Amino acid sequence: MSLQLTLTQHIKKAALDLYKAELDSVEFQATRKDFEGDLTVVVFPMLKWIKGNPAAIAEDLGSYIKAQVDEITDYNVVKGFLNLVLSDTYYLNFFSAISNFNDFGKVEQQGDAVMVEYSSPNTNKPLHLGHIRNNLLGYSVAEILKASGKKVYKTQIINDRGIHICKSMLAWKRFGNGETPDSTGIKGDKLVGKYYVRFDKEYKDEINELISEGFSEEDAKAKAPSLIDAQKMLQLWENGDPDTVALWKMMNGWVYDGFEETYNSLGVDFDMLYYESDTYLLGKDNIIEGLERGVFYKKDDGSVWCDLTDEGLDEKIVLRSDGTAVYMTQDIGTAIQRVKDHPDIGSMIYTVGNEQDYHFKVLFLILKKLGYEWAQHLHHLSYGMVDLPSGKMKSREGTVVDADDLIIEMSNTAGKISEELGKIDDLSDEEKESLYHTIGMGALKYFILKVDPKKRILFNPEESVDFQGNTGPFIQYTYARIQSILRKAGDDVRSSAFDTYSNELHLKEKELLKQLQVFPETIQMAADQLSPALIANYTYELVKSFNSFYQNVSILNASNQQERIFRVRLSKAVSDVIRTSLKLLGIDVPDRM
Repeated sequence: MSLQLTLTQHIKKAALDLYKAELDSVEFQATRKDFEGDLTVVVFPMLKWIKGNPAAIAEDLGSYIKAQVDEITDYNVVKGFLNLVLSDTYYLNFFSAISNFNDFGKVEQQGDAVMVEYSSPNTNKPLHLGHIRNNLLGYSVAEILKASGKKVYKTQIINDRGIHICKSMLAWKRFGNGETPDSTGIKGDKLVGKYYVRFDKEYKDEINELISEGFSEEDAKAKAPSLIDAQKMLQLWENGDPDTVALWKMMNGWVYDGFEETYNSLGVDFDMLYYESDTYLLGKDNIIEGLERGVFYKKDDGSVWCDLTDEGLDEKIVLRSDGTAVYMTQDIGTAIQRVKDHPDIGSMIYTVGNEQDYHFKVLFLILKKLGYEWAQHLHHLSYGMVDLPSGKMKSREGTVVDADDLIIEMSNTAGKISEELGKIDDLSDEEKESLYHTIGMGALKYFILKVDPKKRILFNPEESVDFQGNTGPFIQYTYARIQSILRKAGDDVRSSAFDTYSNELHLKEKELLKQLQVFPETIQMAADQLSPALIANYTYELVKSFNSFYQNVSILNASNQQERIFRVRLSKAVSDVIRTSLKLLGIDVPDRM
């Protein structure tokens, strides 16, 4: 039985014995750091059942609980807050229970599965900084959900068809002279992206020429030869023209190879892939079925709509007048298909930027109207954009921050700072490169994930690779410091002598144990809120507590062997939780820095 449950029972009994009052519930919170105590009982809600002064009631309850519960050694009252002091024995029993548990904080898998969608790129350009936030968020949320006890399917839908894909294909056909990733040494997704930019340049030149001939800007955009040819190419693809399909497969193959390389560098993966070329026809049957049931209605021109005005939204088209699908149609069909493919799915999470907030409100509402029970458990993991000090990014103009370039820049920045610190001179060049990548990726991922997903981010690479403050390298450095302590401690790491530890806990030891104790709760909160930021900032607080402990008590030169063993084992437990929590963020930890 948990301590809070035990205390709840005793507090309810105290209220009955002292005041003849039956409490429905008892509210707890962590004691504020500026007050003595570990756990606080909030008395104000009890005034519904107990009449009197909150401070006096807290005093009565504190005296009663201290006499009844062995784990409570003292208490103090601050206005209507009862601060309870927990015994050293309570914390030592907790530590004894978790110290040999490598997966402390995680729980067994239970309940329905969750599908987490992220990345979902277009195959006409390489991944950029915006994709990085998407991938890091989606991957981390999936890992956190797994740790919280969910079975998780990590997936993406690759946008591999459409007019934007044909633009790259057309430009390569016109200007590529048959060049390939092998013949040029250019990564496949970058080569295709180069021709997407080239198409945009040619298209703009054609628009300007038509405007100079007297056409309006709107007419010039519609009549530009490049756009007309791209539209014809899309029609050829949809009609299965062999040459067009072969070109499409070849260029998409280049992009997939490039994406895979970037994903490996970024440290993210997927359990399954969906392709828009396979799913773009899905959903039509569902619309026809919904039309028959009155979920949708048909306008005079033959187009099909869903009226959502009663829910505060507008009317949404789901089939054009010519019977062709819109994106909403496809998303409806894809969601339904995913549950057919994996019947154990109970919910889905879509990791997509906040510019699509309205789209997902409509999608989820339509699926509910169609009668799918699982539609009650669909979530849009909406996130803010990522900006750089230089401003916003534009793919068509080739001004995006390329993901591969950023990954290299992060590793180079980490290397430069590490060399200046001069603590890794004895590592081989290969070991240094691996370390720089680990630090650089840790800096990038932590900087992005420590921020609430809904907030916009101004990303500064130099600021993120700082070995001080709330950064990935600072946390990694603390982990490496603990590994150094453990190497020097030798067999003390595995000793069980602390099981009979009888010393009074130092304040800094107790603070660390209190911080460790809330790790499982933090995982569950992060899973409930779909927020890796809770894990990131928990880890930073844990690291700060350890560094304060490290500076205030002696570990390897403790006053006696039993104390040394306890502190070594406590340090190891901290490093285990750091490693686990950073893994939930997709961050690796180095043994040396």
